[in-house]
Amino acid sequence: MGFLESVKKKYEKFTTKKEIKKHSPLVESIFQLALNIRDLSDQQLKTKTEEFKLRIKEGKSLDEILPEAFAVVREANKRILGKRPYVEQVLAGLAIHQGKIVEMKSGEGKTIAETMPAYLNALNGEGVHIVTTNDYLAKRDAEWVGPIFEFLGMSVGKVTELMKDNERRENYAKDITYVANKEVGFDYLRDNLVFDFNERVLRELNFAIIDEVDSILIDEARTPLIISQLVEYPAELFLKITPLISQLNEETDYEIDERFQTVTLTELGLAKLEEILRLEGLDSEKDNQLVYYIYQALKAKALFKKDKNYIVKDGQVILVDEFTGRLTPDRRLMEGLHQAIEAKESVKIREKDQLLAIITFQNFFKLYKKFSGMTGTAETAKDEFQDVYNKEVFVVPTHKPIRRRDLPDVFYLTENSKLSYLIEEIEIRHKRGQPVLIGTPSVEKSILISNLLNEKGIPHQCLNARYHEREARQIAQAGQEGIVTVATNMAGRGTDIILSPGVGVVGGLHVIGTEHHRAKRIDDQLRGRAGRQGEAGSFQFHVSMEDELIQVFGSEEFWQVVENLDLPEDRPMDDVFFQKGFEEAQKLAEALDFDSRKWLYQFDQVFDRQRSIIYKMRDEFLAEENLNKRRAVLEIIDGLWQTYLDDFEQLQQEINLVSYAGRDLLVEYTLRAKKLFDALLLEINLQVASL
Repeated sequence: MGFLESVKKKYEKFTTKKEIKKHSPLVESIFQLALNIRDLSDQQLKTKTEEFKLRIKEGKSLDEILPEAFAVVREANKRILGKRPYVEQVLAGLAIHQGKIVEMKSGEGKTIAETMPAYLNALNGEGVHIVTTNDYLAKRDAEWVGPIFEFLGMSVGKVTELMKDNERRENYAKDITYVANKEVGFDYLRDNLVFDFNERVLRELNFAIIDEVDSILIDEARTPLIISQLVEYPAELFLKITPLISQLNEETDYEIDERFQTVTLTELGLAKLEEILRLEGLDSEKDNQLVYYIYQALKAKALFKKDKNYIVKDGQVILVDEFTGRLTPDRRLMEGLHQAIEAKESVKIREKDQLLAIITFQNFFKLYKKFSGMTGTAETAKDEFQDVYNKEVFVVPTHKPIRRRDLPDVFYLTENSKLSYLIEEIEIRHKRGQPVLIGTPSVEKSILISNLLNEKGIPHQCLNARYHEREARQIAQAGQEGIVTVATNMAGRGTDIILSPGVGVVGGLHVIGTEHHRAKRIDDQLRGRAGRQGEAGSFQFHVSMEDELIQVFGSEEFWQVVENLDLPEDRPMDDVFFQKGFEEAQKLAEALDFDSRKWLYQFDQVFDRQRSIIYKMRDEFLAEENLNKRRAVLEIIDGLWQTYLDDFEQLQQEINLVSYAGRDLLVEYTLRAKKLFDALLLEINLQVASL
């Protein structure tokens, strides 16, 4: 059987899928071209890049060049890394070029698949950004596959946190640049604060390939990028209110809605505060600001837990990232909430962050002419990718059949009984030489399990997603014989776990989930650590009725049946009834989180339109040749914009109170924002005209 025939035979197993079948002729042409291209010398292969660029200048489209360009990159992969991208990687590359969100399972070679569309889209000379979740991955991938592009005559750059502006500018000028999402986002904001075009580091945003795209566009969607400066803040208000709030009792004075992460004063609590503060009524117009501070202090008390949502270190409140478990010392909660937590913890209340520039990842990546992304878990979020980003999800089949055994969940009534059985199972698997990876939802839980393993004398490594480079090395070793690894669910994400010889005999890597996450995607990411690339492996969840998911989102009917069963606390259970109860709780949590992100996106769209107008206005005056006039004008725009951002933040505070009046929040917000912005534009025009 010839080469092309064998490719066709392999490809037949995918033709049942409509989207994949549609790509069949293109994939076959790429593989057929490879037969001729492999006979080219290194120099002849390299000259193909200039040939492609010339053809583009002559009017050829990227799609017309695609088959040959992909074939050239496949051959370059072979000569640099020793292996040509296989059919599934080519399929992924095609979907990336088309601007789709690609699901490609863990270990299937996403980094290699990206090389083909990255090369193709860099041929027009406008630059390609391959966006990662952290500096370590940007540096690693640039050094690993960068030589492929360089072999073909392309320039490769990487941008990391400690680089100076001139280094950033130089690396963004390369054909292909590897960069972390936060770095490129902040560079965009800083570029829109400069007084000279030459001070900018970015070129026009052309094409971005976002790695771990669900993490960036969904998990981090609610955390905006912010550039700010510290200004004085009325700390005395929080110092006055916090002791009063500490006197309030849950249920009688306030109610917590864990599902929506809100807290509300009861009539009794409201009356108690009115009496304490000797006010006629906290809902009167003149006391709106005080009411707001009270609710922020109440949120700090009721919704933010020490050593879970934040830690106190060196006299500072440091937030813990909800998804990675990583400490984020450079992040602060807005609208006075961070100060409220500082007052609660009796540490120094720092100055307020005055906004200079702000953008969400949702809106930032829409600034690119085209963007696409890759992840091992996209299909369960396909509705959100479609609704918010207008992006289709393209699922790529695995190169080899998945051999992982997905075992049914094991259920326990209490957390203690779960942990007791969990440690026993880990010990048994460890003694027979099977590697075990235990995924936890938080740093707090990983430390707890680590302590229990220490008590049993079970050697292990504990990863908390704090040190990317070190943890990438550790997670890579999690498949070695007898190794036990405890890790927050996201620690070391993006790193292949390598099984040592002989581990397959004892079942391969066994992954244990200690709690279901609110999103099934996060569960699937953990599941995907086992049985990669057709290797042996297994996965199982151990969950209890005390887990946060079921406590918050479990239905009343489910809880009623559980209570009526009168089950023993010290017995593990494997039952379809429990499985269904947890699945329904997770679906509810996902639906609420999706609605929340979509709601925030709609609100942010209002501000995004205004920011675009101001940045466009700034660009027009940046072209002013009279340096003095360019600077009194930009200073006017920036000064009024910063004042506006303060007013806008105040609007966001006030709009939260409007909801209690039963009015349509988005309509009210849009109308007030428009009124504020019209006033801003009028004032800018008046001051500029007076120059």
